[in-house]
Amino acid sequence: MKLQAMAKINLGLDVVRKRDDGYHEVRMIMQTIQMYDQLDMAESSRPGIRLATNLAYLPNNENNLVYRAANMLMEEFHIKKGLDIRLRKMIPVAAGMAGGSSDAAAAFIGVNRIFRLGLSMDELMQRAVKVGADVPYCLMRGTALAEGIGEKLTPLAPMPPCHILIGKPGISVSTKFVYSNLRAGEIKDHPDISGMIRAIEEGSLPGVTARMANVLERVTIPAHPVIEEIKRNMIAHGACNALMSGSGPTVFGIFDNRRTAEAASRALKRSGLARQVFLTRPFQGGNTHEK
Repeated sequence: MKLQAMAKINLGLDVVRKRDDGYHEVRMIMQTIQMYDQLDMAESSRPGIRLATNLAYLPNNENNLVYRAANMLMEEFHIKKGLDIRLRKMIPVAAGMAGGSSDAAAAFIGVNRIFRLGLSMDELMQRAVKVGADVPYCLMRGTALAEGIGEKLTPLAPMPPCHILIGKPGISVSTKFVYSNLRAGEIKDHPDISGMIRAIEEGSLPGVTARMANVLERVTIPAHPVIEEIKRNMIAHGACNALMSGSGPTVFGIFDNRRTAEAASRALKRSGLARQVFLTRPFQGGNTHEK
């Protein structure tokens, strides 16, 4: 079975407060994009899970979210047969694009289908949050409002048509570092998430791009100024707006014209600011996951 695990960006990301348990409550607009990892999954007569990846530095045991997700379902349903998984990573690692969470979501889908467990999407999402806060969204996909720690999801109308330029500099960012250094109580200028939802419902791309904001930039950009340089580069070459996704360091720019987006992509590559550059579009194709 071949499955696509798609990346996400955050059109808007607000931190409402820090809870007593240490977690941060968020309010953010999530958007799936047409950029994906691929999982090849197959039942095996040999017991246990065997996970292989195209990146030597990725773990192939319980420290990998794919392994953890598959193992969770197989243990719960006492599956004695084995599972072979081949993960081909294309989404940048530690980039604020939920690559690992999306891989885990695909693993949930694959185990459910291969072993005919009969779990509904809601039942999978209830289990997925135990692996990671973004995993339920990666199961659902599309355009959504995420609240709580990211697990409370409300589907929204599709994002207006556009072109999305992705630029990932040659650095990685720890989500733990960003949230640990965020002073949530000092945030005064909160993103207009409600206004962005209205703009999405109205199909207004300018209404969406004008409200793009991410409060985590106040931590990540001072530590990694190249993120701001990439944003400025995209805007200088015609982006309606540009923003850091998640805790970073990936930057995305929104374009209303394909030729302008293609020219901006070439300019960003020439600049040397981003190690990985990718031009794509929003994904609104549902949650089938199969290639």
